[in-house]
Amino acid sequence: MNEVASRGPEALLGRYVVTYAILAVLFASMVNVFILLAGRISVGVSHDIRRQAFGHLQELSFSFYDRRPAGWLIARLTSDCDRLSRTLAWGSLDVIWGVCLVGAICVNMLIVEWRLALPVMATVPVLLAASLAFQKRILSASRDVRKANSNVTAGYSECIMGVRTTKTLVREEPNSQEFAALTETMYRHSVRSAVLSSAYLPTIMLVTSVGTGLVLWIGGPAARANAVTIGTLVMFVHFAGLIGYPVLEMARTFADLQGTQAAAERVFGLIDTPTDVKDSPEVVARVRARADAGVSDGLAPDGLPDRIGSIEFRNVSFAYAPGVPVLRDFSLAVPPGQTVALVGPTGGGKTTIVSLLCRFYEPTGGEILIDGVEYRQRPLEWLQSRLGIVLQQPHLFSGTIRENIRYGRLSATDGEVEAAARVVRAHEFIAALPEGYDTPVGEGGARLATGQRQLVSFARAVIADPALFVMDEATSSIDTETEQRIQGALAAVLKGRLSFIIAHRLSTIRAAGLIVVVDNGQIVESGAHRELIARRGRYYELYTNQFTEEKTAEILGKKVIG
Repeated sequence: MNEVASRGPEALLGRYVVTYAILAVLFASMVNVFILLAGRISVGVSHDIRRQAFGHLQELSFSFYDRRPAGWLIARLTSDCDRLSRTLAWGSLDVIWGVCLVGAICVNMLIVEWRLALPVMATVPVLLAASLAFQKRILSASRDVRKANSNVTAGYSECIMGVRTTKTLVREEPNSQEFAALTETMYRHSVRSAVLSSAYLPTIMLVTSVGTGLVLWIGGPAARANAVTIGTLVMFVHFAGLIGYPVLEMARTFADLQGTQAAAERVFGLIDTPTDVKDSPEVVARVRARADAGVSDGLAPDGLPDRIGSIEFRNVSFAYAPGVPVLRDFSLAVPPGQTVALVGPTGGGKTTIVSLLCRFYEPTGGEILIDGVEYRQRPLEWLQSRLGIVLQQPHLFSGTIRENIRYGRLSATDGEVEAAARVVRAHEFIAALPEGYDTPVGEGGARLATGQRQLVSFARAVIADPALFVMDEATSSIDTETEQRIQGALAAVLKGRLSFIIAHRLSTIRAAGLIVVVDNGQIVESGAHRELIARRGRYYELYTNQFTEEKTAEILGKKVIG
């Protein structure tokens, strides 16, 4: 502008055009690099965090999942992770870009005219002060929003997983009301966060406008007195407005970072959650030393015998919550190859016993010994890789029947998969399906009947050839006829193998070598079936009462049919 003002039509503008073109190309190139870097950082951060968080979830003990609903976890691995990776990538680059641009503007202004530069630069501390003033409130509001979002996600998850229960109990309207309360809470917190952000950004714009006004107030009279040129004044007015743009972007990024801090606390809180059940440093050192030395002598990874023989519970106590014991000084010795049946009332501690045995939890008192060695002195992976578990409510993964059976041992051949299915009498119903072993089971096995899902889970446990077999009410969802068909097969599978069975139908455990009646976390009586019947104690009462109920139901069923 100064060139035009001084020389008029004879002004030489070519060099300015070339300079502008070069700067425009340079600016576009830098923007391209920044966008490319931001995209790579965002994708990379999201990838690394999700993989690390999911890997940590595989290591966490059952007690963690007892306290955390599925929706709570899903929210952290989806929305929280997305927000964290997006803000870290784009926000960090916006800050770098803003700092560089503000620095370049300030240096240029100081070189051209320091007296006009100082008023403009004086707005920067004010902008920082305003940002600090809003920091605490925006962070608090963002934490409330993320917490409410987790509750909404959990509500979605539970509603979808429990849709059958909802329909059968006609709970649609109450569920809608409960979910409406969750969304209302999130709405209130989101509005509060939006109000704070809406007040924050206009404050930044107001301060930058004050900077422009100061330039005109000081520079206007100076231009009239020819102390500065019109071109210089116009440049400073432009800079005063331009300096507000990167500061505004940094302010917006700062506001986002407050919300992202809440998401980061939740994501890294998950990643940093300590594992309750894990190998001790001594066990890790033994396993690592053998692995580094390349020892291959047929022993377990820790150098002890690679077998599970006798099991002993020695004065074991356990509580899921402090002050509420489930087991009290529980002691039980099981010789190698024994089949132990745990019976008793609901809530007596049967499932807790096998959960401790499988080291899903660890005793709060006492010891559990495998072949005379406290099992916390053995590697966790070694123990759990030798377990075969069939639960009352089996879980099948999305995929085919063949894939679900092979999940017990991924190296199994198709022939071994079919052999395992034959052992548990599952081959007949699988072969009758149109796609046979390649039949998709649906999510959670929804395309199979309950009994069919149980048989597939039996085959999955059998194909692993476990040293320790655990069945927790495994036959309760199978009809009596199917149960009778697999009893002979199970007897062959369990022969010579240490096994623990929790059974509701007492008729299924009469052949067990040791029957243990558990109530209130303690052993009431134990022995073989004939021995316990002869005692006419607690087991006798349970057995005769159940036998009477079954016979009554059978007679009534025949009368109804007749």
